[in-house]
Amino acid sequence: MDVSRQSSVEETERGPRARTRRLMLETASRLMQSGVTPSVTEAAEAAGVSRATAYRYFPSQAALVQAVVDEGLGPILTWKSDAKSAEKRVDELIGTSLPRIEVYEATFKAALKLSLDQWARRRAGTLGDEPRFTRGHRIELLKDAIAPLSDTLPKAQFNRLAQALSLVFGVEALIVLKDIWGLDGDETQAVARWAAAALVRAASVAEL
Repeated sequence: MDVSRQSSVEETERGPRARTRRLMLETASRLMQSGVTPSVTEAAEAAGVSRATAYRYFPSQAALVQAVVDEGLGPILTWKSDAKSAEKRVDELIGTSLPRIEVYEATFKAALKLSLDQWARRRAGTLGDEPRFTRGHRIELLKDAIAPLSDTLPKAQFNRLAQALSLVFGVEALIVLKDIWGLDGDETQAVARWAAAALVRAASVAEL
């Protein structure tokens, strides 16, 4: 690709194409924050964009929802810590993430609804060739948080710790602690951080 062509593409991406994609994303975000898990067609209609144009940006509902989820996660996706202690790093991750997740709680619950709906349709054999909506950001985030233990814990135990921590990290923690227990946001965060610290300590002690 020559320089003039590259510049043209970049200008296009910053121009009408970028604005249309942003409009679709903002519309889908608004719908998901209201509790709706929109199809590409529904988001296009709400945004006043043609279906053909919408599908050029988001070829499937899974792609659209994933883009909205990534938008909601925002700074969580680039979280980093300089702390040397795994316990400290995990506490920082949860302390940073849960307030953001709570702000976009409806969005993440709408995404979870899509994941569960696809699971049910896959079990029933009615999902067909519809692209799957996958969730997995927490895996790398949690493994990064407990990275200081990578040299001391056997790989199986390291993975087990990350798996256990995933139970108190994410929108599922809010569903259990807020919806079932009736805790507020601060109480939910306190329980999640306490549980995470206990898990990290237990894993560290088991290795000694």
